Amino acid sequence: MPGSFGGSRAPGLSGWLAWTGREVIGWARWFWRQLTSMRVALILLFLLSLGAIPGSLIPQSGTDASKVQEFKDTHSVLGPLYDRLGLFHVYSSVWFSAIYILLFVSLIGCIVPRTWQFVGQLRGRPPGAPKRLTRLPAYATWRTEADPELVRDVALKVLRKRRFRAHVDGDAVAAEKGYLRETGNLLFHMALIVMLVAFAWGQLFKSEGNKLMVEGEGFSNTLMLYDDFKSGTLFSNDDLTPFSFDLKKFTGTYERTGPNTGTPRTYQADITYSVGAYGKAKKATVKVNEPLKIGDSKVYLVSHGYAPVVTVRDGRGKVVFHEPVPMLPLDSNVTSQGAIKVMDGYKDAKGRHDQLGFAALFVPTFAGKGNGTMFSQFPALDFPVLNVSAFHGDLGVNAGIPQNVYQLDTKNMKQFKDSKGAILKKQLLPGETMTLPNGAGSITFDKGIKEWAGFQVTQQPGSDWALVGAFGAIFGLAGSLFIQRRRVWVRATTGADGVTVVEMAGLGRSESAKLPEELGDLAALVHDQAPTKPEPDADPAIDPDAEPPVPAAEGAETK
Repeated sequence: MPGSFGGSRAPGLSGWLAWTGREVIGWARWFWRQLTSMRVALILLFLLSLGAIPGSLIPQSGTDASKVQEFKDTHSVLGPLYDRLGLFHVYSSVWFSAIYILLFVSLIGCIVPRTWQFVGQLRGRPPGAPKRLTRLPAYATWRTEADPELVRDVALKVLRKRRFRAHVDGDAVAAEKGYLRETGNLLFHMALIVMLVAFAWGQLFKSEGNKLMVEGEGFSNTLMLYDDFKSGTLFSNDDLTPFSFDLKKFTGTYERTGPNTGTPRTYQADITYSVGAYGKAKKATVKVNEPLKIGDSKVYLVSHGYAPVVTVRDGRGKVVFHEPVPMLPLDSNVTSQGAIKVMDGYKDAKGRHDQLGFAALFVPTFAGKGNGTMFSQFPALDFPVLNVSAFHGDLGVNAGIPQNVYQLDTKNMKQFKDSKGAILKKQLLPGETMTLPNGAGSITFDKGIKEWAGFQVTQQPGSDWALVGAFGAIFGLAGSLFIQRRRVWVRATTGADGVTVVEMAGLGRSESAKLPEELGDLAALVHDQAPTKPEPDADPAIDPDAEPPVPAAEGAETK
């Protein structure tokens, strides 16, 4: 039975084993040659960039799980299909990891042999001159009275001065230049490996948590205090940097005139932080794109809004709720919505335990009654108004099911109504109160309006290495594209008439229109020390002291 890689299968068990081993080794070598070829590496790099497109267009579970669930609920056919294909977690999917690992192996397989080959070239010498230099693309020749040894010495000095690696080989000088081209090529591939390793390292050990803080609140970098938190596979709680900080004040200013009215001019959070359990308190200001760096962690300012302070009293006038309530912005003018939930301590007019809920809409700058709906006209606190509608019943917080703290679940609640049977809702100015019917209590919009800031605490190990790899790839690619590797030979021999014949030729490892011009410049420098011998029958009218013309290389422009 013939094999795929030569030879036939011999009879018996030993023949089968030998044939099977030869086939396995042969196919393994073939697969390795294909995998480590430049063509396959480029294909894998293209597939990696192509595979990253769904990660940018389709919501990812690691970034926003709520949007993923919303997509599944909206698309009954595409949702399950995308889920089976791993398109909701592209960067951790099996197919993306396979491409990633194959590209990593392919790059290493390309770099290792080429590196050893390049090291061998650096340790060796430029190859000797070809027998017929006239066949090379750039060529120049002339006859001189200088000795061949003198010509070779002059050529050696000229080439070395031009940073060629040169040596004398027989009757010629061999020189080569442009090794940085291959260095740039290797640097580019090594930089890609550094970027891949840094990206993988960052994905495995990264952490990212978000925390919304109202002015006056504090935060300690522990897992339980985050509003949401996600991390890499190998990340552990012990990797969290020990620090804490308090939000003292948030400052936001906005453009009030011109076409950019309402555009933020200043967004900054003044905080006090300390490192470790007994660290000294320090003041700092966190701005957009100017994070606070603490150890391996960075604290970014990512969002902002308002937290109106409200006071809720029961039917007996007892305060059962008094705190700022963060509202989530809906537009660029910070029209915000939220929910006020009174879960414990409230009793109705009859003394029975109950729960209150208020659906709230807040605008920092109200247009005024009769001037439109509840949409803010400007993001600053120019004319704040709080619109509330009241409910009572079961908030659903005791069911053990997670709830959105900014939304009110009214499924098991009843809405308060006024004496006319209309839904009870009211627009409150700072200091105003809405009284609930039947002695159920009241809600007051206090004059103190606080602001909140959203912080993102990240740990991205490997990001510095990824940046180094990116710069290395750019410089390496530039070197491999713009540096030309070329060889030059200068041969000096004694002709049949006893006159020295000088031949110069150049060969580029890649096509370059500058090679003939460069060879012409080199020939001119050598010609200065070994000028052309005047012909015996030269025209006497010609000045014998005039400098003879320099022979131009073939293909060079004649000046």
